[in-house]
Amino acid sequence: MNSIGSPDSSIPPEVWEEAEMRDALVAREVSAVYRLLRRHGVSQRQIAAMTGQSQSEVSEILKGRQVMAYDVLVRIAGGLGVPRGYMGLAYDDVTAVRVAGSKEVTEPEEEDESMKRRQFLAHAAAVTVGANVLGIAEPGSWVAHAAQTPAPHRIGMTDVRQIEAATKALRALDYRYGGGACRDAVVAQLSWGRQMLGSTASDQVKQKLHIALADLHSLAGWTSHDIGLHDAARTHFGKALELAKEGGNEQLVANVLYRMGRVYIHTKAPDEALKMLQLGQIAAQESGSELAVAVICANQAWAYAMMGHKDMAMQLVGRTRDEWQRAQGKEVEDWVRFFGETDVYGMIGTVHTVLAQGEHPEHTKFAIPALTRCIDLYGEEMTRSKTFGLSLLATNHLLDGDVDHGAKLGRTAIDLASDLKSVRAKDRMEPLQIEAAKRRNSSDARDLAEIIAKFRGPNTLTG
Repeated sequence: MNSIGSPDSSIPPEVWEEAEMRDALVAREVSAVYRLLRRHGVSQRQIAAMTGQSQSEVSEILKGRQVMAYDVLVRIAGGLGVPRGYMGLAYDDVTAVRVAGSKEVTEPEEEDESMKRRQFLAHAAAVTVGANVLGIAEPGSWVAHAAQTPAPHRIGMTDVRQIEAATKALRALDYRYGGGACRDAVVAQLSWGRQMLGSTASDQVKQKLHIALADLHSLAGWTSHDIGLHDAARTHFGKALELAKEGGNEQLVANVLYRMGRVYIHTKAPDEALKMLQLGQIAAQESGSELAVAVICANQAWAYAMMGHKDMAMQLVGRTRDEWQRAQGKEVEDWVRFFGETDVYGMIGTVHTVLAQGEHPEHTKFAIPALTRCIDLYGEEMTRSKTFGLSLLATNHLLDGDVDHGAKLGRTAIDLASDLKSVRAKDRMEPLQIEAAKRRNSSDARDLAEIIAKFRGPNTLTG
């Protein structure tokens, strides 16, 4: 009989069910997976033979080298016999191709955008006020249809925790490297996880599964938005709303609506954003979470500032501070925990910047200290947010007449943004490009405008 350490043996399925192994697989920590296999007597040579890697590659991974490439992860899973869903991978090569090339990743041009927005708003309103829309056959033409994959017949809380852990790990990649670094993996995880809705499970597991999948759909929507796939974002946010409502989690409903509002803010549709955020406020207040309300108020302030309504924007900034302060020391859920002191400063600085770019240039004196504090608090794990903050701060210094310092900050922002896989990072440079182009009599400003134009690509403003 072959032992696990013999050259022609396979790895017993129960190895993949061990708690420590499942955690490593969910996080895609291949080095940890290989170390655990070594404990089971699997040699480096056997791992190399199974995965098609050289022994030196296996040795480097055992020493901590990360494996990020999707095709390499698929090859490792296939060679070792890991159930692909345990790593958030598409079920097979055919499914992987279908997921990567599915209809949701394109932006159809034949339908009027305003019609899609109205349809989504109607759907969001129905979900928010309690309509049972989960499983509707034809929820609207804003929905695209992704490929489906097989799933276990029966699931337990371990399977739900796997989805939660994968979502957390993928969200960290999004924050640090941009949506383009992880969106395919998010969609692949969904192609596995969505099918668990048809699996047998206890009522408690089912409820937790709805919430976990809602959060994963929300991440899919956010990463889609970050790379400019707004139809796909709308699809995922719509599904996230349904699942969050079915799971009875109003804080998550509010979070999804806030994120959809941000899509409209980014696409310069503040009136549409306010409609989403007003629905989000209903859910946030229903949840009883002051922090969820603070998130909504901050983004409403941004939308009002875009519309030139200074008084409303300032009123909502004040309420943001008040609600955030009241939330301190209270237990909050993951989807609102992100909104800490750094984000409060960032949102305040953003609102004042928008007003300063409009008819209230004096607001630079409020924007600059808030953004400076925000940037000082951001770590490397929040590279994209830090990039946005630097761009806004540079814009304020240009508006304030400090062109040399503004140009220096702008170049730093571009350097950080260049490493991101994010269309949004390019779009958010537009205000800085506009202000730099207005000051072409300064060589620093002129150079900055040209650098941004090159970074953002053809057909962008050059002055």
